[in-house]
Amino acid sequence: MRNISRAELKNASVPQLKTLCDALREEIFRTVSECGGHLASNLGTVELTVALHRVFDFPRDKIVFDVGHQCYTHKLLSGRAELFHTLRKEGGLSGFPKREESEYDCYGTGHAGTAVSAALGIAKARDLKGEDFNVIALVGDGAFQNGLIFEAMNSVRLLRSNILILLNDNGMSISPTQGGTHEILSELKDGAPEDDVRLFERFGLRYSGVVNGNDLDELLPALENARAALRHESVILHVVTKKGQGYPFSENAPAETHGFDPRPVTRAEYPSALGEELIGLAEKDERVVAITAAMTDSLGLRGFFEKFPQRAFDVGICEEHASVLAAALAAEGMRPYYAIYSTFLQRAFDEIVHDVCAQNLPVTFCVDRAGITGADGETHQGIFDLSYLSFIPNLTVAIPKDIGEFRAMIRASADYGKPLAIRYPRMGTEGSVAPFEMGTFEVLHSTTSDILILAAGERCLEIAEKVLRRAQRNGFDASLVNARFLKPLDTKLLSSRPEKYVVTLEDNVLAGGLGDAVARFLRGSGKEVYSFGYRDAFIPHGEICSLACKYGLDPDEIYACLKELHARG
Repeated sequence: MRNISRAELKNASVPQLKTLCDALREEIFRTVSECGGHLASNLGTVELTVALHRVFDFPRDKIVFDVGHQCYTHKLLSGRAELFHTLRKEGGLSGFPKREESEYDCYGTGHAGTAVSAALGIAKARDLKGEDFNVIALVGDGAFQNGLIFEAMNSVRLLRSNILILLNDNGMSISPTQGGTHEILSELKDGAPEDDVRLFERFGLRYSGVVNGNDLDELLPALENARAALRHESVILHVVTKKGQGYPFSENAPAETHGFDPRPVTRAEYPSALGEELIGLAEKDERVVAITAAMTDSLGLRGFFEKFPQRAFDVGICEEHASVLAAALAAEGMRPYYAIYSTFLQRAFDEIVHDVCAQNLPVTFCVDRAGITGADGETHQGIFDLSYLSFIPNLTVAIPKDIGEFRAMIRASADYGKPLAIRYPRMGTEGSVAPFEMGTFEVLHSTTSDILILAAGERCLEIAEKVLRRAQRNGFDASLVNARFLKPLDTKLLSSRPEKYVVTLEDNVLAGGLGDAVARFLRGSGKEVYSFGYRDAFIPHGEICSLACKYGLDPDEIYACLKELHARG
């Protein structure tokens, strides 16, 4: 698709804009079918984004997307159409707004709930500098449930900087939207009770809506009116869109087509195993409950939710609340399992520390999509969890070698009685379910070599085994250990091993992870520790194996290290 100039967009008739919307929707579908990405949400926001570009003057005016994955039409209309085929590919366009990528992307967003705060900050800076432009926060109704949104709205009157909040309401986040905020929005769509409208007015926002966000004839004048009102006040415009608009299969299955990956699934999936194991535990133990923050299906919990609806809680995009909820449930004798992506668990760090671990409560965090996740880029790489979990007292941190060991860890957690985090990637190998002892490593291969490899997790063990096979073909060897617990470390095994050189591998940043923990323990022992993990960097989008190699887990570099250590003797 060719780039479209601002002049073309501004001068087009409404029928021409509708034709453009059809072409944009087709381009999004074609590209996502090839590259993967967020399909349903972008199909639903085509008309809304076209109307915004028609009414406002980007990049002079500023727009912040929340969540950023609904920005594909914006990219197509901002000089990036001819590069759109590179979407989510390494070195190509990001699937999220990215300040380094374009002047049209004024603020990077990948986690929900940040847009209103960011818009207020941009607007306040504008006012302090005496500049004149409009600031828009485009917020999905799923993100609108996040507590940070309400913290930001609490500041609208205080900061006195006018912004436009576009509430894109399609009744969905990744899973269907739940909760009290969703009910208020539903009432507004059905004919707003006065109290619901006054809620926004109390925050200092003029409520306007409801507008059909897939109808340009209705949408364009509503945006023109909102732009005029911004001269005097902040506005919230309630826009209703259809997730998956224009493609019936996506309209009818918005959750399943929220994220689309054209590649066939060729390996077993950890989320499926989690769902199966939790159902098994819940059948035997009425204390078992499951919690998620708007990601029921992608975390493998749909079966649990259907079988045990009274013990299944989707709290929406409210990660901090979910952690406190889990802590309180545990304090009253329940056994909560909180399933969440690694990158989103970061948002609940304070609650992990004070609500769960300081009270030593038996909450099990099932930390999905750990390590490099690939095409979603910096905001979605799960490369920090070993570091930010490793120094919290009372917390056990487990890293299964395969799905079989993961199943064993979930089963063992039922009677563990302490805070536990189990981190794992999306896909892996099934493996056998074997008994183990909490806090112990597993020796997988032992030799008389002076080199000991400690590998944490399935990906690192695969790399270690590949490097070992290469070493063996070239006449030397090393011992290999499944370092399945970061905390507690298996200090008994580490103390008993005779090897002089210890090499650690982890699918995590080096700072604060396994290598650091092992080096601290072995300090003064005469042993030398060599650690491989990810460098001190934010890792962009791309293929998982390519990124891992590029940012610190390069099998060639690891092999070269082993070869040098072997030569030393």
